[in-house]
Amino acid sequence: MYYAEVARTRTTADAFNAIGDEHRRQILDTLGAREMAVGDLVDALGITQPQVSKHLKVLRDVGLVQCTRSGRNRHYRVNGAALRPIHEWVRNFAALWNERYDRLDDLLVELRQEEDR
Repeated sequence: MYYAEVARTRTTADAFNAIGDEHRRQILDTLGAREMAVGDLVDALGITQPQVSKHLKVLRDVGLVQCTRSGRNRHYRVNGAALRPIHEWVRNFAALWNERYDRLDDLLVELRQEEDR
């Protein structure tokens, strides 16, 4: 039997794929509060410098972080505008979740009222 070979998208091709890795999400969480140097990220995350640098490269390549140089040091910060597509996608689900929670709240109120009778 013949199977057509389908090219796979690189896991680092876009923001959605890039945040699929736990360490990259941790880096974004850590950088969310402030701009940091690579060494500070290593200390905060407890992973090696080469690992942090590898993940920062992926995040930089897809535009989720920006880098500035200060002498020999590189400082990274989150690029909020690049997170917008992810935010928009998740926001669509938030409306659905809120509707379901509202229905659950209504059901709980009904059950309590029946219990009180």
